[in-house]
Amino acid sequence: MNLMDFLFNPISFTAIISFVILSVIKFHARRSPKNRKKYHPVAGISIHQLINFHRLHDFMTELSSKHTTYRLLDLNRALVYTADPANVEHFLKTNFENYGKGWFHYNILADLLGDGIFTVDGEKWRHQRKESSYEFSTKILKNFSSVVFKTNAVKLSRILSEAVSSNKTIEIQDLFMKSTLDSVFKIVLGVELDSMCGTYEEGIRFSNAFDEASAITSYRYVDIFWKIKRFLNIGSEAVLRNNMKVIDEFVYKVITSKIEQVNNPLVDLPMKKGDILSRFLELRKTDPKYLKDIILSFMIAGKDTTASTLSWFIYLLCKHPHIQEKIALEVRESTNLKDNSSIDELANSITEEALDRMQYLHAALTETLRLYPVVPVDGKICFSDDTWPDGYSVRKGDAVAYYPYAMGRMKFLWGDDAEEFRPERWLDENRHFQ
Repeated sequence: MNLMDFLFNPISFTAIISFVILSVIKFHARRSPKNRKKYHPVAGISIHQLINFHRLHDFMTELSSKHTTYRLLDLNRALVYTADPANVEHFLKTNFENYGKGWFHYNILADLLGDGIFTVDGEKWRHQRKESSYEFSTKILKNFSSVVFKTNAVKLSRILSEAVSSNKTIEIQDLFMKSTLDSVFKIVLGVELDSMCGTYEEGIRFSNAFDEASAITSYRYVDIFWKIKRFLNIGSEAVLRNNMKVIDEFVYKVITSKIEQVNNPLVDLPMKKGDILSRFLELRKTDPKYLKDIILSFMIAGKDTTASTLSWFIYLLCKHPHIQEKIALEVRESTNLKDNSSIDELANSITEEALDRMQYLHAALTETLRLYPVVPVDGKICFSDDTWPDGYSVRKGDAVAYYPYAMGRMKFLWGDDAEEFRPERWLDENRHFQ
């Protein structure tokens, strides 16, 4: 029997899992504290996440309902998950310096995101955050982004309108993904992708590779064999490596082209370009690896987040037609448009003042994010022993995480109707967003 047959044989796999479980129990038994510190209750071991991967967020929510904060045991550390706002504030704010990505998260994420802002700690993180915050606060990038989003929103509206007129069935989530991808490509790279029309094959090939690489990277968190597969270049890790070749080739090609344009005195470029890559080049940031890592971090932050929120938002409106009617009425009243207004008229009427009047729409989108957050779970590593506000302790090296998906469903935070879609919970007595 060769190695692959052994690893993927059901009997062998069961034996490996059993060995892992026993090893975890013995390891943590040896580490049992002899002092009087309290540690959060054990709700299982990390292998349970792999077993329940097809329903991971709901599984973790069930555990959060039993224990607001709990531990899953791993081979060399505990994984501490919390839905307690006081604990979350403690390691994200009060004792922020004691928690970071660490080598655990870096090893998992670095093949895709390199030394980008989502993988690094300390001075590297502060430097990227400072530069990114400055660029996103500039008027030129805000204006550029607004134009890009509005342009692609009009394209999206036309496609949907034509589908309705012709009674055509379309895959709306895929369309949302393509629309946000077009926007992110333009804002980050200054490249017109136009994936909604499928005209830029090289860019679409990059997008597909990026999607698959992101999914495989996320799966590493529950795949105890991923390092072995990467070493042997088999299975999902072989797919990831091939996808990274496509991603690197495309991004480096765009970066090289932009640098050549900037350095070519014969090319007449605008004094100030709005896309993020051009903005960083103006700051004399010309290291291709540094730029690639920043670009991919912005891609992963902006691409699926908006699309997934739109998908869940439309899904919830379809389940609650009375809320759909309230939003449609508010949009018409805020923009002073008639029922037969054109798409262009609607787009021109969407001003900041009009958006400020759409309080119920704001509440409905916020309620969508409560139930379906774009980042369902986020974690860090504890750098030194610490005690949390709930009185329990965590050890140096433990992985700690807060679970927005579970927190949005906790009755002790939201009441008995925590799992209901009710935008009114965000409005005060004057129907203003609070």
